[in-house]
Amino acid sequence: MDIGLRLLVENGLFFAIATGFLVLSGWAWRNVTPFQLPKPLPGWFKLWFGSVIVLGSIPPLAVLIWSVWHGYRTVWMVLTAYFVMLILQVVSESLTLRRFQSVVWVMVPYLYVPYRLWQLYEGFLLVRSPASPTLHWIQIILIGEIVVWAINYLLDLAQLPRLFQWTGTQATERSHSG
Repeated sequence: MDIGLRLLVENGLFFAIATGFLVLSGWAWRNVTPFQLPKPLPGWFKLWFGSVIVLGSIPPLAVLIWSVWHGYRTVWMVLTAYFVMLILQVVSESLTLRRFQSVVWVMVPYLYVPYRLWQLYEGFLLVRSPASPTLHWIQIILIGEIVVWAINYLLDLAQLPRLFQWTGTQATERSHSG
């Protein structure tokens, strides 16, 4: 199967499944209190968010432009799929948080980021070619992106208690009252 068609089918299938899951979850949780981000945001949040935006977009965008300029079809197809899914994640987050104020917003990165890790790994494998040793630097950038998004995912997981405003005292009180 052509790489472009394969990536289109994979990404389309993921998007359909993820969107279906988010819509179904949103419907199931439609009566939950509208979700709002806890405020104030911690000071380190801007640094974390800014770093992910810069590191997750600038290097891949530079490689995408370079690959289009030099005619490396596989590389630009992989990175175009990466950016399309990244944009779809941002749209999904925006719709679920701002438009619907749904707690489903919290799920969006937990669906998209692992898929992004898969995209980057698959891109690494597709770019790996003994006939093109000049693309080795692109593989290094893809590995760097995997590290960036894996760290981001772990930080996302660490934020769950804050997002749902869980506190240690409530958990302790519940465990002592039972």
